[in-house]
Amino acid sequence: MSVEFADTNVVLYLLEDSPKADRAETILQTGPRISVQVLNETLVNCRRKAKLGWEETGIFLAGVRSLCPVENLSLQTYEVGRALAERYGLSIYDAMIVASALLAGCTTLWSEDMQDGLVVEGQLRIVNPFS
Repeated sequence: MSVEFADTNVVLYLLEDSPKADRAETILQTGPRISVQVLNETLVNCRRKAKLGWEETGIFLAGVRSLCPVENLSLQTYEVGRALAERYGLSIYDAMIVASALLAGCTTLWSEDMQDGLVVEGQLRIVNPFS
């Protein structure tokens, strides 16, 4: 089981042609865990920002899912996430991703958007892979 988890922004960099895309590809090839929340956010960004059609988006997400084990959202995820949002000042969406990573037993969360270096619950370190 991977002890790493990838945030949505890491997945989305695969859509670019940039050094960040190369780094994102390297990370995702190691098979970090992601959550249904990451899939949902990626879907929205593929459709709205990248202007991909439904078929292209589906193919892209299937590729991501073939690399990364996906954590389901549950009532426990919600309860942990809500508490984390309050305790650490995270947005509710980020807190659901952090909760999924914690519940999966991960120790590293790759994210460009969250507080680099923050250790959540003494277990999960948020690391900006692009800094």
